[in-house]
Amino acid sequence: MDTNAPLLGEPLPVELMNTIWADRDGVHDALRDPDGTRAWLHAVAPRIDLMTPEGLDALTASDLGKLGNRLIGLRDALRRLAAEATEDPRPGAASDTHALDAAVRVLNQAACDTPHWSALSWTPGQEPSRHTRTSGQMASAAVSAIAEETITLFSQDTRHQLRACLAPGCVLYFLKNHPRREWCSAGCGNRARSARHYQRHRQSTA
Repeated sequence: MDTNAPLLGEPLPVELMNTIWADRDGVHDALRDPDGTRAWLHAVAPRIDLMTPEGLDALTASDLGKLGNRLIGLRDALRRLAAEATEDPRPGAASDTHALDAAVRVLNQAACDTPHWSALSWTPGQEPSRHTRTSGQMASAAVSAIAEETITLFSQDTRHQLRACLAPGCVLYFLKNHPRREWCSAGCGNRARSARHYQRHRQSTA
């Protein structure tokens, strides 16, 4: 089961923001139903040691519905914070969470909803390893872990690398991890260049 959301190799908070995306048919939501929620969690599970494919497959439709609602609430808060950090001018990318203080409250609550902590395993003769433990459902703790990673993202200088992709019709965010990077993807770069070429051609023939 593959998620419809674009996965760009961004930090998990940005990947969650990008579960809202757009194409020629309009704006889409990868978390709109339990199957979409499960597919997205499966896609990012290798990056969160709290989740396993088996654990995700064991979740009921009710579990997934609750998780989806938590992820959507967190995502909308993240997109509001991203809009603040990037001075995002795109009306189509606007979050359902309008107030900055409301977004901060949602994020802080999500971070503490399900406690999780690190534990060390060390068997004689083997390398020590770090694992994550939780007192609650592992997928719920994963949502809290994403929220915690978000707090790190926005509270450090990394937030200055966050960008809104200004290619025509795009509603995604990305981290500007290279001085020459302007767009979230090569596809958006191509669309932006085509739009510029078309605009220049129109002006020269007007």
